[in-house]
Amino acid sequence: MILKEIIDMCSELNIYEKRCISDEYSEIVFYSRDTDEWSSIFTEIMGPAAKPKGEKPTSYDASLTKDYGGIFDNQTLFKKDYEGAVVIVMLWPWQGGDYTTLKMVYLEKE
Repeated sequence: MILKEIIDMCSELNIYEKRCISDEYSEIVFYSRDTDEWSSIFTEIMGPAAKPKGEKPTSYDASLTKDYGGIFDNQTLFKKDYEGAVVIVMLWPWQGGDYTTLKMVYLEKE
């Protein structure tokens, strides 16, 4: 499943800003009030969060997300292995609380 297909599955949800949508990287901003709905869709597609909000990331997760801004305690990480690739989804809540940045990355395995 490519990133655009995942975004299409979320088409019923409100998006504040589309920053970038491609086959390898997508970044959008949504309203934080909808975080549970977004998380529910990602859980359905990818399984439970690999790193829930409030937990410390593993060194592997920190390394995997490093080139895309990393993953921190207050953020959520979903990830799923596909044949020849891994897809990661990061939810970054803004400090003001109104918005959340969503980053999705398709990484081919070496």
